[in-house]
Amino acid sequence: MNKNIMGYLKYTQYVYILFAVFFLYDGAVKLNEGNESYPLSFIIAGMAIFMFFFRRRFLKKNQDRNKNQ
Repeated sequence: MNKNIMGYLKYTQYVYILFAVFFLYDGAVKLNEGNESYPLSFIIAGMAIFMFFFRRRFLKKNQDRNKNQ
């Protein structure tokens, strides 16, 4: 992959952690208010955490592949 794109992907993985923190907070607030849509916030937070680790693994795999070439 292009070196500039890999540098970009290196930092964008942390956006998923920010989304997860936001949706965890949002879910907690909705839960305390008695709003019934709180499970959706927790599901989105879980997906964001999954995407963080998925992107991290993808980036590491590409870096290892580039080292071997």
